[in-house]
Amino acid sequence: MNRSLFGSAAAAALLVGFAAQAADVTVGLQLEPPHLDPTSAAAGAIDQVLYSNVFEGLTRFGSDGSVNPGLAESWVISDDGLEYTFKLHEGVKFHDGSDLDAGDVVFSLDRARAEDSTNAQKALFANIAGVDAVDATTVKVTLANPQGNFLFNMAWGDAVIVAPESIDTIKSNPVGTGAFKFGDWKQGDSISLEKNADYWGEPAKLDNATFKFISDPTAAFAAMMAEDIDAFYVYPAPENLVQFEADPRFTVLAGNTEGETIMAMNNKLPPFDNKLVRQAVSHAIDRSAIIDGAMFGYGTPIGTHFAPHNPAYLDLTGNSEYDPEKAKALLAEAGFPDGFSTTLKLPPPSYARRGGEIIAAQLREVGIETEISNLEWAQWLEQAFKGYDYGLTIVSHTEPMDIGIYARPEYYFQYDNADFQKLIADLDAENDPAKRTEMLHMAQTIISEDYVNAYLFQLAQTSVVNAKLNGIWVDAPTQAVDLTAVSWSD
Repeated sequence: MNRSLFGSAAAAALLVGFAAQAADVTVGLQLEPPHLDPTSAAAGAIDQVLYSNVFEGLTRFGSDGSVNPGLAESWVISDDGLEYTFKLHEGVKFHDGSDLDAGDVVFSLDRARAEDSTNAQKALFANIAGVDAVDATTVKVTLANPQGNFLFNMAWGDAVIVAPESIDTIKSNPVGTGAFKFGDWKQGDSISLEKNADYWGEPAKLDNATFKFISDPTAAFAAMMAEDIDAFYVYPAPENLVQFEADPRFTVLAGNTEGETIMAMNNKLPPFDNKLVRQAVSHAIDRSAIIDGAMFGYGTPIGTHFAPHNPAYLDLTGNSEYDPEKAKALLAEAGFPDGFSTTLKLPPPSYARRGGEIIAAQLREVGIETEISNLEWAQWLEQAFKGYDYGLTIVSHTEPMDIGIYARPEYYFQYDNADFQKLIADLDAENDPAKRTEMLHMAQTIISEDYVNAYLFQLAQTSVVNAKLNGIWVDAPTQAVDLTAVSWSD
């Protein structure tokens, strides 16, 4: 045997193997989507897998939170701010091979705003008066009132463009226009995506991507250390981050998210329909102890439902400083000198499960006993989010700029304030940046002083990635693991 030829062949085989491996990526996530239609559910896990990768909207968020062209290459806004005329990219195809045209945009936006729409963010589309196809690649959207954040709204995952013929099976077989096509869903385990060879834009650098669902923090640690996964997005065990930082195989990304982590209170369920009780709960909670104990120091205290990195943020943590004695006095004033009992329903994320145990102990100190229920994500959506069947719950709201949810009385914490609703309606119609900032300050102050919820901390974006993997977003301006520009170093 010619050993030199054998050595060359073996080396070539190794290089081919490395090249194949380097074209694939496996990303760990803690939560599995309940289904795969981002236009009909509130679960952020859907967008984490599909946003930008599989589905695209007229506009899209960049890694810095900017609003950029998506399927629309450009747009023209009328002088009165009521008409947006979008010019679509030409040659865009859905993954089933059909052409995307203006009719698909009309269908998608009309479906999202229809009376029977199940879109979790239906309010985003409430101001749309009409959607018309001017020609195959031109769409005109007419608004009922000027809306300063309309292009921002169109970048949400809830506003992606879908193919009419795919709707019947979209929850299990999503068909989009993105740089990746849906491959397979092994429920309880993983979702795989494949490179879209016919993508209209900049092609993906990866051939295949797998999202592996690992809810247990110990299992997540083991999978990362064994390099069974290449990245874990929003790593669930912050106590391990120091170990990863010291290991040259990994990089720890520590950035910001849009995730306001709150302990929501059911504002229509006694005794939380009493502002004094809600205020007492807020003063009974030590945010620093939760951030240190549940998040190992990762997180920024908040006193309202607004991201601290936003230029319009107000620091209102002083409205609900930790003061157990004040909490007891407020409970007595509200007619509960001996406290009361309630439920605390916790979804799977570690910030909720770990934070919930700490909060339960803090509430017990002021006389509030909680019955903790650890729920799976689908159970939480059904019981708390849809069914209003809870007293207290902990969740991180990771949608960008979502203070407007407090203007929706039917939303799961059931806050109903007509003045706030009018303020948000006026904000939607305002285009002047200075006036919008002033109105956002007012909105933050109202919900903080009404103690609608107990505001805990801004969720940090702490991901662990293979040191040779490039392009994973450091910050999380939306709920997405955008893999369209991810690649391996040589």
